[in-house]
Amino acid sequence: MDRIQRLITGAASDQLSITILTLPTDNDRQAIQIARQLEKNLNAVGINVRIEPRANAELLQTVLLEHDFDCYISSHPGGYDPDFLYETFHSKFAPESGWQNPYGFVDTEIDEVLERQRSTTGSERKDAVGEALDRLAQTHPIVPICIPDERRLVRTDRFDGWNDHHLGTQLGYLGLEPDEDDFEDEVVLNAVITDSSPSRNLNPLAAPYRYRGPFIDLLYDSIATEDNGELRPWLAESLEWDGSTATVTLRSNCRFHDGEPVSADDVKFTYEFLDDTSLGVRDGQSPAPRYRGLGDAVESVTAVDDLTLRMRFGTSDEVGKLAFTVPILPKHIWKTAVEDRLENGAEPIQGTWDIVTTDEISPIGSGPYALAEREPRSHIRFERFGDHFTSREYVDLPEPRVDELVFHVEPNSSAAIEQLEAGNADVTASSLGAETVGDAPSGLELVESKSWSFYHIGFNVRNSPFSNLHFRRNVARLIDRESLVADVFNGQASPSVTPVTEEWVPDDLEWDGAAPYAPFFRDETNSGDTGELDVERAKRSFERHGFQYDEEGEYIVRS
Repeated sequence: MDRIQRLITGAASDQLSITILTLPTDNDRQAIQIARQLEKNLNAVGINVRIEPRANAELLQTVLLEHDFDCYISSHPGGYDPDFLYETFHSKFAPESGWQNPYGFVDTEIDEVLERQRSTTGSERKDAVGEALDRLAQTHPIVPICIPDERRLVRTDRFDGWNDHHLGTQLGYLGLEPDEDDFEDEVVLNAVITDSSPSRNLNPLAAPYRYRGPFIDLLYDSIATEDNGELRPWLAESLEWDGSTATVTLRSNCRFHDGEPVSADDVKFTYEFLDDTSLGVRDGQSPAPRYRGLGDAVESVTAVDDLTLRMRFGTSDEVGKLAFTVPILPKHIWKTAVEDRLENGAEPIQGTWDIVTTDEISPIGSGPYALAEREPRSHIRFERFGDHFTSREYVDLPEPRVDELVFHVEPNSSAAIEQLEAGNADVTASSLGAETVGDAPSGLELVESKSWSFYHIGFNVRNSPFSNLHFRRNVARLIDRESLVADVFNGQASPSVTPVTEEWVPDDLEWDGAAPYAPFFRDETNSGDTGELDVERAKRSFERHGFQYDEEGEYIVRS
């Protein structure tokens, strides 16, 4: 019967089977190629695999909100500061929906060192981060694979200043110098993106639609903004620390796009709302599915007057200041939206209720650009907000010099490049796939930026078989990072066993050709192919860790 079953489905009725979620080829050619390589190696050791490509928002919905997955392969936005590890892996967030611990990972040792890195600074903090990374490398809630090179193509005949700031952030589109001879009237910059999510949903809290990109920060100001790995005051005129308390003084006469003034009360509301999106109306809190770790650092916010706040933190200032990067939301819009929904009987279920998923709330912020118009899966158009504080003569910050930013949606990197070559666009706002970029085509310039994102395999450790550490470790040993970087990324990535930028990686976790706790089951007898799997050695390892094979030794039996 098993043989008939295998002929029909490719798997015996009692064979262990798993599903790998990933992105389709048009969305991410590298992710699905990694999935296929892992599928090949899992099949070789006797595990049946089904690959399910999902569109980006659908994949994130399944993983972040529904937690309905075995494992997935994608890139993670990461962060320029390693405190994002706290949100990503601390056990307190395991029951929640959102970017916070979607793996359901629980480890008290990890919790302790992640908390310690939040309360220390300097070398002590770096040591704590190193301990956390070491423990993660041993326990494998995820398998980091590589950090991709971040590359974009730009036209330099109409705008200058492309290299001044990271083009994955809002600052990349501020301070650009247009060539006035090319524009008779309004200055319009046309960009191309390969993810339609921002054209379909601009709710800053909608986790499935928010990955990385400049869109939310173009619309919404934050107290401070990241610039080349450093924080600088933005909506705040000044930030003064006294122990664990920061006094924030906002710039005067700032307004939201609808003309309402920005006040300390809006800032206070924002942090309280992120902590509980039901605003205390219901029993139990309903934290936002984004910015969870940042908001968790804030213990209290007091509005002293219209422009002054005192913010008390439960962390060091080194970590606490990261909370200044959340988008400041207009209280008069969001408080009303919450109250209307609760009055109509909505249940504020954490991470999934309407207030954090809907696209019906007006995307009105106080940022340098306001939403003008959009067509789902086609384009999104922003207009310069003339009253923005960066346009003031005495403010020394990059300012919007482009009247309109138009982001056009294309299905993939190749189509995006074609738009630039045809003269229809000025920049590929999305980072380009490794398969498309070699030397820049004639008339275009390649802009390379530091990457914080990393490709990885994420495991749902709530359920068997990935609840078993030994199973996760053996699966991790089926990954040959060097082969993937060479063949899938065309060498345009760096193998990595940690999910952080290189300055935070301890010496013993630096890539030296092998993962320290889960080296690839390499076939040492085959010198011609670095990615050749030693199938028998891998099978013996699975057996040694308690996984039973069928009588012929072909496949792992489902327990």
